[in-house]
Amino acid sequence: MEVILLERISRLGQMGETVKVRDGYARNFLLPQGKALRANDANKKKFEGQRAQLEARNLERKSEAQKIADLLDGKAFVVVRSAGETGQLYGSVSTRDIADLVTAEGFSVGRNQVELNQPIKTIGLTNVAISLHPEVEVTITLNIARSPDEAERQAKGETLTTAEAIYGEDINENARPDAFFDPNAEEGEEDAG
Repeated sequence: MEVILLERISRLGQMGETVKVRDGYARNFLLPQGKALRANDANKKKFEGQRAQLEARNLERKSEAQKIADLLDGKAFVVVRSAGETGQLYGSVSTRDIADLVTAEGFSVGRNQVELNQPIKTIGLTNVAISLHPEVEVTITLNIARSPDEAERQAKGETLTTAEAIYGEDINENARPDAFFDPNAEEGEEDAG
């Protein structure tokens, strides 16, 4: 199906372009959301009549998004989650979790604006892109940790995905070979004790 785009859509086209898309995508997403019109002569005339209004509204939305982007870009957020000793989360951090976290800080962000290619399943620092407008994108940093104390340590650059990092000492000290064998003893010599 051919449609006329009423706004810029990433990986598809700019406002005013006539593009060919799959029928289901047009019927289920573009048309109901008001992002496109069917490409026929009546709609082309209608679009040309409304083009100035649509461009003005798009520019207004973009400037609002840019104001929010200036405040949000580069911010760091702490996410406290349960995780195993190797740093593997019991669950994952999803787009909904990220949107709720950013919204709690006073920014209005929907989960469909969070661009996450795969769910986050390990502790550590992760950069996440947020698309506030088709032409305005910001990057935030998520600090995923088991506790606020660990989040501070991670923010300083420490890696907390090993057991030694969690407990702060070498937990395998008694398992070293020199604890069992005398390195100075000669081969074949046995303890007489």
